[in-house]
Amino acid sequence: MGGLRLLAVALTCCWWPQGSQGKTLRGSFSSAAARDAQGQSIGHFEFHGDHALLCVRINNIAVAVGKEAKLYLFQARELLKLREGSNGYSCSEKLSKAQLTMTMNQTEHNLTVSQIPHPQTWHVFYADKYTCKEDDENSQGEDIPFEMMLLNPDAEGNPFDHFSAGESGLHEFFFLLVLVYFVIACIYAQSLWQAIKKGGPMHMVLKVLTTALLLQAGSAFANYIHFSSYSKDGIGVPFMGSLAEFFDIASQIQMLYLLLSLCMGWTIVRMKKSQSRPLQWDSTPASTGIAVFIVITQSILLLWEQFEDTSPHSHHSHHNLAGILLIVLRICLALSLGCGLYQIITVERSTLKREFYITFAKGCILWFLCHPGLACISFIFNDYQREKVVTIGVILCQSVSMVILYRLFLSHSLYWEVSSLSSVTLPLTISSGHKSRPHF
Repeated sequence: MGGLRLLAVALTCCWWPQGSQGKTLRGSFSSAAARDAQGQSIGHFEFHGDHALLCVRINNIAVAVGKEAKLYLFQARELLKLREGSNGYSCSEKLSKAQLTMTMNQTEHNLTVSQIPHPQTWHVFYADKYTCKEDDENSQGEDIPFEMMLLNPDAEGNPFDHFSAGESGLHEFFFLLVLVYFVIACIYAQSLWQAIKKGGPMHMVLKVLTTALLLQAGSAFANYIHFSSYSKDGIGVPFMGSLAEFFDIASQIQMLYLLLSLCMGWTIVRMKKSQSRPLQWDSTPASTGIAVFIVITQSILLLWEQFEDTSPHSHHSHHNLAGILLIVLRICLALSLGCGLYQIITVERSTLKREFYITFAKGCILWFLCHPGLACISFIFNDYQREKVVTIGVILCQSVSMVILYRLFLSHSLYWEVSSLSSVTLPLTISSGHKSRPHF
């Protein structure tokens, strides 16, 4: 299992996608791309307030004027109706239905978006006089380099905020999260390090759990650095954003490894064990094979989800097939764990051991089910709030789950009693002739 974790993390490093750009967009307006797609898609943004601003700068004014270059802004709902409609609109008719239009005949253009009462996503398209022409003549002219800024009003009503409506508040959240991690580290780091150095029945569990916690803290810190830069220039540090997601994925793999190691002997081979020793780890080919399959499957789905996700700040997306499969996998793991623990609890006579199992089940089920649960709860919120609710909620719930597990494994009176110290009842202990030595 240790080699399996390293393999999964190595695959994540090798296959990691490049960081997405923020809402200061740089590129080129292309007549060929606009003609092929009946309008070149430039980007989208969730505007809010009454003084949102689209600012675009171009250098080659003569080419833009000669091409009759324009930007077209569509509200997301209207664009969806236009695409799904069966009216068979022509190219020019589709462009004419844009809610806002900007003619580019100056070096810098500012367009104020007077927003409706609640935030909405707007899509920006480029088109010129060649876009709706059937022939290819003169349609491959010189591209027009541009820089575009999409801005929302700040607290004072000035259009200086680079965050869209769906991203607002994330910078402050990660700042508070990093601050909490720092305060907790100052208070508990020394005592935790001493507990790990002492060894004992909870030694390996604490090492793996602490590694997962450090990865989560690293993810929060990298996100804070990215968002701090993003708030100033609308681009941020894409590498730090990708690094934050990598740390998050590595933490997920680490926790899955820990929980599988603790639970595999209970759920897979419990029928072969006597009820007096339900926690014994059995490294059989069947249990090892299932653990390998689950960890590899989650690793592949996490990577797949990141490659398909185009949102620059989507850490817990569930809008694609990979995200849905991840939710299904977590539900299945939670159900399997719950069923296994239920059977153990129903026959366990010791109140102390029963309390241990129930507390452990709470921590594990919270870890596995927080994402599916929040994904369902998010549908009661507006579209622009859903991803933010899931992202913040998952981070908080998984942090609570880690606190529950830490309290459980650092409690000598509880975990030491369950492991019985002198017998082979520790979850991470392999059945062998040397029954007093814990192993991975």
